[in-house]
Amino acid sequence: QAQFVESGGGLVQPGGSQRLSCASSGIFYSIFAMGWYRQAPGKQRELVATITNTRITNYADSVKGRFTISRDAGKNTIYLQMNSLKSEDTAVYYCNKDPPIQDSWGQGTQVTVSS
Repeated sequence: QAQFVESGGGLVQPGGSQRLSCASSGIFYSIFAMGWYRQAPGKQRELVATITNTRITNYADSVKGRFTISRDAGKNTIYLQMNSLKSEDTAVYYCNKDPPIQDSWGQGTQVTVSS
């Protein structure tokens, strides 16, 4: 069964940066598109960024120009570099396949943007 373990969250001030990591196991990682998702309090989970196995990337309009998704095939890991963070980026961040495997959501990592 696919498993995803997210890390790197924390408290950051507005305008700051944070880098998230996600280690994958149990899937043929190298052939799948992967994505970062987030869920803010009281809101539905949303797709933030995706990266294909050929490193083609796509971003939600709300993070375009501020976030960068990348992947390290040798480590079965994807990353999300987040810059110029805003309070509205506060959420639990998850990674998963794109489209997601519904039974394989991890615990996520909390990112809180606040002064």
